[in-house]
Amino acid sequence: MEYQMEQLQKVGRIQPKRSLDIKKSKLGIGFEKLDRNVFDPEKAYDKLALVGVKWVRIQSGWQRTEREKGVYDFAWLDSVVDNLIVRGMQPWICLCYGNDLYNEEAKTVYGAVGCPPIFSDEQKNAWANYVRTIVSRYEGRVTHWEVWNEPDGKWCWKHGVSGEEYGRFAADTANIVHSVSKDAVVIGGSVCLLNDLSFMDKALAAGMGEAIDAFTFHEYTPDESALFNHVPVIRALCHSYNPNIKIIQGESGSQSRSDGCGALKGGAWTQLRQAKQCVRHAVADLINEVEFTSYFSCMDMIEALNGTVGNKNSYLDYGYFGILGADFDENGFSSGEYTPKMAYYAYQNVCSVFAEEVTPCNLPILRTVLPSKRVQGNDYSGSFISHGFRKPNGSCALAYWNSTPLMTTEFESTISFRYAAIPGEIRVVDLLAGDVYEIPQSLLEIDGNRGVIKNIPITDYPLLLTFGDFI
Repeated sequence: MEYQMEQLQKVGRIQPKRSLDIKKSKLGIGFEKLDRNVFDPEKAYDKLALVGVKWVRIQSGWQRTEREKGVYDFAWLDSVVDNLIVRGMQPWICLCYGNDLYNEEAKTVYGAVGCPPIFSDEQKNAWANYVRTIVSRYEGRVTHWEVWNEPDGKWCWKHGVSGEEYGRFAADTANIVHSVSKDAVVIGGSVCLLNDLSFMDKALAAGMGEAIDAFTFHEYTPDESALFNHVPVIRALCHSYNPNIKIIQGESGSQSRSDGCGALKGGAWTQLRQAKQCVRHAVADLINEVEFTSYFSCMDMIEALNGTVGNKNSYLDYGYFGILGADFDENGFSSGEYTPKMAYYAYQNVCSVFAEEVTPCNLPILRTVLPSKRVQGNDYSGSFISHGFRKPNGSCALAYWNSTPLMTTEFESTISFRYAAIPGEIRVVDLLAGDVYEIPQSLLEIDGNRGVIKNIPITDYPLLLTFGDFI
């Protein structure tokens, strides 16, 4: 990107904001799998708070919490919730998974993953008691409760995926949560197979549509352009049952190396590609106006979705989704210093820029194709993604990028814009590197609040063209 940026003048950098300094944000991160105790949260809290995320997804860990029937030990979860809150982050809790005290199958499944308590009255009653207890315990600290994780995948609904079955389970759980906390936001869905509208429709029709307040989806793709189809379709489907359902992006991420297990495994992933994927998906989620978005995840850790109790090798499946890198000990526990990757700093930039009130909007800006010496020809003339944002101080920004295949291409070129009725000093902001640039007068033709911006960079991750004090 340097060869395109060299025509601009660097005038500053994005200043990171701590979570504690941000009152409102749609940007979050995953802090999952502590139900299986796979990493040390104490070594991650402070580093995570410096990223500036607001929403943090954690998993409730029924099996870790109830080891004697009717007796709950929430000490580990209390510590997680309180440590996040004191640093300015808002935990939201995914209610999961099973419990081998009540389910024979769960005795052989590592972490009781994918073993829903739906097959006997004892299981159902035990789950109901657990949900009432945990929601009551965190009243005033936790407002958002998600029902299960990826029930449309056989790894998380192991006896056989069923939309109707999950829908009834989610509706029953939602009713329990609401009976304890009238202000609770109950989230259903947590779906990952977004082309299967049948599962979603069956779950919503089974009572979930009337019972929930929000619906989550997971999007693991290198190409974020699919979001612009998926989110409107999911929103329309949910609203056909309940027009008040909000849409949340609950997991989206990528590996930082090619030998990881889990989603997107086997791809030629690098830290740079991971950082680009992170920024592209985050900005796309903001454009699609989700309630909030969660990057998966904070930490490199084992996947631990298909492990067998007593067979350690079955769950030593290392994933490299973290914005913090980790080593692993002989038991698969994430060890070492938890070192920031490129995606850590890139996401930190996004969290800082889009903190507080930022509203997606249409802007009076049009692309124009002009001769460009930088590319020894003309500006890029192909398709690209762009959308505007406004802040209450009157500033605005156009986010724009070429959504090229991350795994096979690297792209940079120039692009030109015409604009009207937009006041304010013009800057280019690099969300990946965090640099802020002034555009030289030779590339500007300004007439009051209108003008032409010529031959500025475009690349394969979002840049911002800002007007006024957006940064």
